[in-house]
Amino acid sequence: MANLETTYLGLELKNPIIVGSSGLTNSVSEIIELEQAGAGAIVLKSIFEEEILMEYQHIVEKSNDKYDSMAEYFDYLDYRIKQDKITAYIDLIKEVKAQVSIPVIASINCSTNAEWAFFAKKIEEAGADALEINVYFLPTDMSKRAEDFEKMYFDIVTKVRAETTLPIALKLGSYFTNMASFVRKISETGIYGVVLFNRFYSPDFDLKNQSVITGHVFSSPDEYFLPLRWVSVLSNRVSCDIAASGGIHDGNSMIKMLLAGADAVQVVSAIYKNGREKIGQMLIQLDAWMDENEYQYISEFKGKLSQSASTNPAIYERVQFMKYYSDRV
Repeated sequence: MANLETTYLGLELKNPIIVGSSGLTNSVSEIIELEQAGAGAIVLKSIFEEEILMEYQHIVEKSNDKYDSMAEYFDYLDYRIKQDKITAYIDLIKEVKAQVSIPVIASINCSTNAEWAFFAKKIEEAGADALEINVYFLPTDMSKRAEDFEKMYFDIVTKVRAETTLPIALKLGSYFTNMASFVRKISETGIYGVVLFNRFYSPDFDLKNQSVITGHVFSSPDEYFLPLRWVSVLSNRVSCDIAASGGIHDGNSMIKMLLAGADAVQVVSAIYKNGREKIGQMLIQLDAWMDENEYQYISEFKGKLSQSASTNPAIYERVQFMKYYSDRV
């Protein structure tokens, strides 16, 4: 049997499957079952800055007129909501750490750089093994330059790193003017890892009712092509670990990410669709493939098909289907 161990964010994982931040990782009982199913690590369901801000706004809008001029009341309300959310999250970290032996990565989903640095220290004190910062700014403000949006990421990382010694991973969206340059620069800030890529809410249209609805929530198996390309391009060229995320629905797509140079993979949709037993099935595929190819350790093939290891690196940068279509003319 092959050795499936890997290292991610300085943490020793028994295998490269990390259950990503989701409803699957929101309770102690669920996380215990994920560990029993074979998960190498879990990322706790994110605490959302946006959710806290919306709750505060909702209460403010419903507040009695007598509070309209009481700034102290609203300051207290803001503080109270944050404290309640944070206390519940800290309690979850402590309870999970007491029940499982696999690494527990906390997660913050933030939309500004103002409020979250102080929370990182509390997460560290609660016993989390690492912290994943889930950041995505939709660049719809036409008055801002690409550099303005990118600076927000650096500001968040700088503030959080000043508050904690925990290993930090940054979960990124796929929309950057120069992805390679940005990830290289952000990797040099002292973060331990990047997760490629964040899957975010997308709207869809209901044609019958002519209204806006939620698009597909789960990823599809063919979505792995995008992270596969970028993991391949960035492997061995950035100063941090890389975790692949998006479209990883079976052992084969996981193996491809490892060949591209990923240190670990995050899986969510495949577990939602197929149950926790999918983790074990993926690990069986990985073990069988390694045995077939006479690999004892993941390190023996990790990054073997990355761009930096390729004799034809240009193939990773091709964006047109010239060969595909010319063969069919």
